[in-house]
Amino acid sequence: MANLLEKYVVPGCRVDLQAIDRSKDNEREKSEGRKTYQSQVIDVLSEDRIEISMPMEKSKLILLPVDGEFDLYFYSDNGLYQCYARVVDRYKNNSMYVLVLDLISNLRKHQRREYYRFSCALEMNSRQLQDEEVELARKMDDSLIPHLPLKSSIIVDISGGGLRFVANYAYEVQSLILCKYYLLIGGEAKEYNLVGKVLSVRELESRKGVFEHRVQYVNVDDSEREEIIKYIFDEERKTLRKQKG
Repeated sequence: MANLLEKYVVPGCRVDLQAIDRSKDNEREKSEGRKTYQSQVIDVLSEDRIEISMPMEKSKLILLPVDGEFDLYFYSDNGLYQCYARVVDRYKNNSMYVLVLDLISNLRKHQRREYYRFSCALEMNSRQLQDEEVELARKMDDSLIPHLPLKSSIIVDISGGGLRFVANYAYEVQSLILCKYYLLIGGEAKEYNLVGKVLSVRELESRKGVFEHRVQYVNVDDSEREEIIKYIFDEERKTLRKQKG
């Protein structure tokens, strides 16, 4: 386990924690509905002991209990890794509150059914695919008709599997749309032109005439997906640094 920790869990790595309740059957297999806390790795002390920052929620410190057991998810550049851990100590180091955890299971690569969604506000242009483009998309052909008019919208969260956006118009559910947006990759703005399927559409109660769309990618390749996931991890690290001041 030591080699795996040294290779994939490094200081600055984001980690999510979910409490384990041993009073429930098969709790380790049941993650739905459990509270998730976000933190960051401070140091790897040994092959089975790490230090992380005390999680915060809305600027409030969350004092996780000593002897509490948690399901950990580490967001590495090489993917998502999972293990179980027990809190063995907590203390304050200068202005930082620290949790010390002992790993009580092996670290393993975790295949999530759903991708982590990152909240954001990114400009996006989109349009519905033409009939001939839909047929090509079904054949996994990425050919698109160039220079057709696009409509503006705002992405409000993004993941490796899709995105959610709001606009003052509504697409039909199950329709295929072209999503065009830019992400900062390696310090440079990179353009993405991805086809997505509209899974749901709803009008916002607080903003009449504004519609929220949930979209799943249908043509993203592995390299683009990994770039999007890395972008999310990098932005999360920036956010955590700001929160720690």
